[in-house]
Amino acid sequence: GELKITPVKIVLTADSANKVYDGKALTKDSYKITTGAFVGEEGLASVTVEGSQTLVGSSDNTITGHTLKENTKAQNYEISYVKGTLTVTQASLAITVKADDDSKPYDGTPLTKGTATLTAGTLAEGDYLVNTVTGTITNAGTEVNTLSDVKVMHGEGEAAVDVTANYQITKQNGELKITPVKIVLTADSAN
Repeated sequence: GELKITPVKIVLTADSANKVYDGKALTKDSYKITTGAFVGEEGLASVTVEGSQTLVGSSDNTITGHTLKENTKAQNYEISYVKGTLTVTQASLAITVKADDDSKPYDGTPLTKGTATLTAGTLAEGDYLVNTVTGTITNAGTEVNTLSDVKVMHGEGEAAVDVTANYQITKQNGELKITPVKIVLTADSAN
């Protein structure tokens, strides 16, 4: 006859995690042994788990390798990996954005102010505003500085992603004002 020892089947499962969007990467570098067990003092010295999810959506959390303890022989174990999932769900962050005000004395040239300011609430880490503000005035008086569009972006350059869906945005218009020039007329004195 023949004596045969079969390896113990061990399944390592990367942990899953979820959170509401906050602009920061979701990571989870932990795992569980979901099938099997090591014998006695034998076991794992380390396990590497890699995964990251920043924007709304899901991605794999993957075990990419492991190291056995010195007293553990690899041929005694059949080790496999199962992926976890990292999920970021949509946030509902309330912010208020206001078109900036500006004023100047009349000088015959148009007054415009194409900027806006976050006046209430907080943007998630790495997020920034891209605003469209339109308004102009040339003569004495006041005009509305209209905040027509607000986008919240995350990332830079070509990697920038529109994350506006994570925000409840209150838009407020600003005011452009040109004040009249004061002219004092002084009559000549007669001698």
